[in-house]
Formats: sequence, C-alpha cells, structure tokens
Amino acid sequence: MRTIPITPAPAAARSCSDENGAVPRPDLPLVRREFLKGSGILMGTIVAGSVLAALAPSTVWAVELKTLSQAQGATLMSMARVLYPHKKLPDAVYALLAKDLDAKAAADPATAAMLAQGITALDEAGFAKAGADRRLAIVESMQGQPFFNAVRGQCVTSLYDNDMAFAVFGYPGSSWEKGGYITRGFQDLKWLPAPSAEQSPAPFMG
Repeated sequence: MRTIPITPAPAAARSCSDENGAVPRPDLPLVRREFLKGSGILMGTIVAGSVLAALAPSTVWAVELKTLSQAQGATLMSMARVLYPHKKLPDAVYALLAKDLDAKAAADPATAAMLAQGITALDEAGFAKAGADRRLAIVESMQGQPFFNAVRGQCVTSLYDNDMAFAVFGYPGSSWEKGGYITRGFQDLKWLPAPSAEQSPAPFMG
C-alpha cells in the first residue's frame, strides 16, 4: 500500500486556473510505508468521490511526526475540530496541524514540553472519550493558556492555507503573483455569489 505524506505544497502547486478557478492536482510525493519512521504516524483515508479524492493521487494519506506520539497527534486533531469545526474538511487537513506543531516541538524543547503538558491536561479531563458538548467545555476552560493559544494560532495557517482546504472550500487560491484579479478576470471569484453590475462595476484601468 502506498501512502501520501502531507507536506506544504510548493509555490507552483498553489496556482489555480485563470480560466475557471479550478485548483490543480497537488504534486504530492509518494513514499512507501517503510520510510515513515517517526515517533508517531497519523494515517487515514480520503472519502472516495469527494473533492480531494479527485485531486490526490491516492485516497490514503499519512503524516509522520518527529516528536509527538500518534496519540498526541490525534488529540491535537480532535482539539482542532472543536476550535474550528468543518464537517466537510477531512482528517487529512486537520493532520497538518499536528504536523506543524510537531515541527515546532522538534525545534524547541520548551514548546514540546508545553504541548505535552496541554495534551496531558486534555487526557486527564477525559477529552478523548467525551461527547461534543463536554469537549467544547474542556477546551473553553483552557482559554488564555499558552497551550490553547498555540493550538488556536497554528490552526489558522495549518487548516486554511493549503491546497486541500482551498479545494474543499472552492477558493481559487492566491492571485497576486499573476498580477491580481483586476487584469485576469475581476469576477472570477466563483466561490462567492455573483454580485450585480451595480455592486461590482467593471474595473477602472486608467
């Protein structure tokens, strides 16, 4: 079985079609399972027939963790779903959060200790086996703590700044490197309701 290690997409892979805003297939490298030898490995599958299944070269994904364990990574993914719940975002996207926090833990022992302490607090509060309401209450009780702030802050980029999230939400991606929208289709934001001509007149070109 081949797996897909999820890594930040190269800049070239983030570009989208000027014509229809379609998100291109990410150039995700494939490796065999034996190369995934970190301290923990998060694995899962992408639902067949979903948007991501059409883009990814395989429906199986895997994330290698260098410092965090598999259980710690899974706890962070679950906390992220409490903080930023999106039913249509697959676990593969939430796994990016665990991967990014794992990288910070690997680079900074203080961060590793802070994350471990926060995850332990979640475990001791029964987070893993709690229902949705109880999970929300547990996470809310941690507001203001360094662990809470670190996870919440990392969610913003890990969950939303990647081609998988772009594909799921229908966002065509960055346009600045192509000169912006004004000269390549001012109205190509197909993921928003089409505005009227009065609400969005033709751009002034000087």
